[in-house]
Amino acid sequence: MNGNIMLIIQVLVPIVLGILVLMNRQLRENRKLLSLTVTGALAVSLILAVAALAGGGSLTLWQLTDTVSLALHVDGITALFAGLTAVVWFLVGIYALVYMTHEEHETSFFGWYLIVLGVLMGLDAAANLITFYVFYELMTLTSLPLVLHERTKGAVQAGVKYLFYSVAGAFLALFGIFFLTTVTDDLTFVAGGILTADRLAGKEGLFLTAMVCMLIGFGTKAGMFPLHGWLPTAHPVAPAPASAVLSGVITKAGVLALIRVVFYIVGPDMIRGTWVQTVWMLLSLMTVFMGSMLAYKEPVLKKRLAYSTVSQVSYILFGLSVLEPTAFVGALSHVVFHSLIKNALFMTAGAVIFRTGWTRVEQMGGLGKVMPKTMLCYTAVSLGLIGIPPFSGFISKWYLAQGALSSGTGAWGYIGPVVLLVSALLTAGYLLPLTIQGFFPGAEFDWSEIETRKLAGKEPAWQMVLPIALMALATLILGCFPVPFMSALEQIAASVL
Repeated sequence: MNGNIMLIIQVLVPIVLGILVLMNRQLRENRKLLSLTVTGALAVSLILAVAALAGGGSLTLWQLTDTVSLALHVDGITALFAGLTAVVWFLVGIYALVYMTHEEHETSFFGWYLIVLGVLMGLDAAANLITFYVFYELMTLTSLPLVLHERTKGAVQAGVKYLFYSVAGAFLALFGIFFLTTVTDDLTFVAGGILTADRLAGKEGLFLTAMVCMLIGFGTKAGMFPLHGWLPTAHPVAPAPASAVLSGVITKAGVLALIRVVFYIVGPDMIRGTWVQTVWMLLSLMTVFMGSMLAYKEPVLKKRLAYSTVSQVSYILFGLSVLEPTAFVGALSHVVFHSLIKNALFMTAGAVIFRTGWTRVEQMGGLGKVMPKTMLCYTAVSLGLIGIPPFSGFISKWYLAQGALSSGTGAWGYIGPVVLLVSALLTAGYLLPLTIQGFFPGAEFDWSEIETRKLAGKEPAWQMVLPIALMALATLILGCFPVPFMSALEQIAASVL
């Protein structure tokens, strides 16, 4: 092995700690010890991730053949995705320490939660497509227990659906990987891609078919139509912390896969102007509109947020599909902004369930009196997701629209911003009523249940409120002072486009 050993340490430590949590019988019997252990494990994992990303470098784990290896490295994309994963996983984990007190099998949850973190750090730091695919499959298998956690009939059905969709998508992607091995001996990620027209001579049609398979296959994890159905099924049955990271982080694994394939293996010029680009733009915009409409009609809050994720992640996919630098920057920024916002929204939904047991939107009138601080945070991140300044969602959506308009993709450059605008209006329609009903339920509202159950003014524990508040604050700060962050993303865009 060579290079920076910290790259493998930051992968192995959370995995090993997660296994120890699963195996330690004392943690099942002593909740205080479990809480201290998990907090320490999350803190250590965060510190190791920061150290590994700051150190940079590369590390070859295993040289399988002369041309195939398992290897890790750090570049701009690694820093963006791994840094986001480490921070979000820590904050949601702190929240989960309180939330999971009303769930069974806490030890099992936190054990798998730590294991998935290690796998995701390996995925984000993968140096080539083979390594990436290995960690991608491990991510599906290790995150499945988070969906199955409650072990009810509904949870099992949702877990089977999650696994079926994930495996189907992975097989489609694998076909594309097999094809790529026939036209290049090296699948190492290189900014701008490594394929040339000479290597594809006589295989152009098969190449485009393979690319569509990879777009749909990896797009499954990102919730892109037609393989989006696992999201609204898995989220309502999983515990709120699991729903948060599934929506805010694991869906981004599909986004990362498409970034690596299109911009670091194939090269954007190889699909620009082809029917593959058209299909990609079409599917992403269909998903944006469909997800928003389904969210608007959905009465169960967590399922509404799941459909919202279907829509919002495809904002990112559309920004990537136009193959234009400004839109690419908008897509990368929306990866971060959406993750912070959607994690906060799912944690808010979990806080409501934890305090009141309410799951349906129509039950939540007067919620502003029950949990005023939590609902203020909910309102702030909702404005961010809609795209209202000065919150961060406005910045990413502005870049996406500007990039689409200047992309030279013909009518798609205009259709895209229109669909994004309509989706923003629908987003306001399915998020803001909860704020309005929560703070201004109307003179006819019956306060009797709130008063009888003595719910008014009782926030969840600070360990649940603080992570939500920090994400809401980050949503505001990144919207008010976006220049340093967007400049860093522009450097990444310049290297691939």
